[in-house]
Amino acid sequence: MDSDFQSKSLEKSDKEAIFGESDELRVGMEVSDESEAYQLCNTYAFNKGFSIRKGHLRRDSQNNVRQREFLCSKEGFQVDEDLCEAKKVRRLDTRTGCKAVIRFTVENRMWKLSYINPVHNHEFAKPEERQFLRSGRNIPSVRATILGSKSDGSIRPAKSLSYLGKEFGSDENDGSTNKDLPNCLQRSKDEMIGWNGQSLINYFKHKQMEDPNFFYSVQVDQFSRITNYFWRDGRSKLDYDCFGDVVCFETTFRTNSNLVCSPFLGVNHHWKNISFGCAFLLDESADSFIWLFETFLESMGNKQPKTIFTDEDKAMEKAKAIETVFPETRHQLCNWQISKNATQHLASHCADPEFKKHFNKCFLDCFTEVEFQNSWDDMIKMFNLESNLWLKMLYSLREKWCPAFSLDTFSANIGSSQRGENTNTIFHQVSRKTVDLVSFVQHYEQKTKKMRFTELEEDFRCKNAMPHVRVNSGIFKHAATEYTIKMYSFFENELMSIFGVRMVEVGNDGNQYIYEAIEEGLQRVYMIQYNSTTPMISCSCKLFESMGLLCRHSLKVLDFKNYTSIPTQYIVKRWTKGAKKGIVVSNEFCKSSYRKAKSAQSLRLSELMHEGNNVFSIGSLCDSGTRIVRKKLAETIKLLESDEETTNMLGSLSKVDDQSVHDVLLDNGSVESPSCDG
Repeated sequence: MDSDFQSKSLEKSDKEAIFGESDELRVGMEVSDESEAYQLCNTYAFNKGFSIRKGHLRRDSQNNVRQREFLCSKEGFQVDEDLCEAKKVRRLDTRTGCKAVIRFTVENRMWKLSYINPVHNHEFAKPEERQFLRSGRNIPSVRATILGSKSDGSIRPAKSLSYLGKEFGSDENDGSTNKDLPNCLQRSKDEMIGWNGQSLINYFKHKQMEDPNFFYSVQVDQFSRITNYFWRDGRSKLDYDCFGDVVCFETTFRTNSNLVCSPFLGVNHHWKNISFGCAFLLDESADSFIWLFETFLESMGNKQPKTIFTDEDKAMEKAKAIETVFPETRHQLCNWQISKNATQHLASHCADPEFKKHFNKCFLDCFTEVEFQNSWDDMIKMFNLESNLWLKMLYSLREKWCPAFSLDTFSANIGSSQRGENTNTIFHQVSRKTVDLVSFVQHYEQKTKKMRFTELEEDFRCKNAMPHVRVNSGIFKHAATEYTIKMYSFFENELMSIFGVRMVEVGNDGNQYIYEAIEEGLQRVYMIQYNSTTPMISCSCKLFESMGLLCRHSLKVLDFKNYTSIPTQYIVKRWTKGAKKGIVVSNEFCKSSYRKAKSAQSLRLSELMHEGNNVFSIGSLCDSGTRIVRKKLAETIKLLESDEETTNMLGSLSKVDDQSVHDVLLDNGSVESPSCDG
């Protein structure tokens, strides 16, 4: 009896080891059935970082299972698609011909592990990517992680207040109790902002302890009352370093304190939304915008975006602030918001298909200023809109929304209607009068977390799958290798469209060629210039300048010249799979030598933060990893202390900081100037 109990206990502990923390498989392991065999292999694969699928199943003459193989999901190669079979969704190619296999042999109704080939021909998924492994989703703990990551998780006001009480002291400390909440909601605007503001600053301080790179700033009025807030976390700074060339600035949401909630958004290499930070503003004056943009610029290392998109509201105030703070940045209005407002200001005309045709022509299809002016005049005259005040205002801002004025500036197409509907929903669920500022911030954090989860998932897909190229051509394969899956789909559309382009050579001086191109069914003529020695190519449609992808007209020329790959200078790094390997920065925004030195330091700091963030993330996964990182950091400190240039710079900075503190104290009257008597 005791021996039987002991054997069962050992069997139970062995299974717990097999299905729990065991990272290795051994020939000779036994399980009772196919389900346990699959669970054993799946747990092993998940811990390693790959996905499995069921392979060959062999039976004996009595139809009993004799052997089962479990294969790496990347085994074999994808079969060519049947061109006659219409498919709504094109599957990605995930196969690499991997030979890894785990084989079980069934003997006396027991499943015995008889053979393992652990060698893979591909990279394993990183720990943070394993939740996306397809077979890993069958592991309960992994399924719970995925569901948790995709849930909204926004905190309701009551829970948020309870959280504040636990984190930042008792109810007496913040001057309120749950019983006082209904009365608090009826307070005056100034009292509400003050009450909310102190809780918010406490929350920011808490976040700063969690994230040393968390940044926040507040502005006060002449009565020392807080009026404006801005904050961003450390990850936002890293994202801005890579994708801060285009920024979308929103002011369409208000809090229960009637503060304007203003997120800064961007678009990453998957053409998905990313967050650069957020602000609460007391008003939408030019002064408030100037303070906010200066604070934002400072927090991002003084790197100006190439384009900033704003909504139509308070356009003149925003334009003044942008011209003051971002002199090198082009200010654009989001076309999708203008189209949305048009339904209100031109309600009687928007139902007319003919009017919509002319309206869209002005907004989307004018490539020269003359063409725009003619199209605008025709629309105004045809529909008797000479007295429409909204259109007059819009015309005065034409340089900020008409493509004819901005095609030469990179915009990532972020102002299109496709992107606008996505950015407009970030605070949709939280724009309720009963939500306090901290809950607003927490909702923003949850939305940001979802954006980053989506980016991680897209990175995993790009790393483990390739688009199935439509044509067995070198330029298709090169694009599929370089671009993310989303950007490849854009590029592929342009490349496939070359078959509808008719091209004629109109000039040639030996190295420099000039072509005219016309798309079938259209009248517009595009001019393409190509230099065979550089090689440099440009098209009058300016798609590369505005979007960072070669257009169908340029690709037509490259195809004609027998190119089998995209010229290196026309692969924009921000659209590639390796967009975040290194930093997309420019140090041309500083004039004085001091600002240049500070700028160079900011760029070096950003680069180290990128590399360090990855090291710290991996090292923090376990105790041994943390010990390794700490050991290497201690060695690094010793190396820095022995470096002459570094120690000299530290000494210089210390003197500057001491003098700055002394000057500030003098200005505040806290330090007396030395007397003449000494």
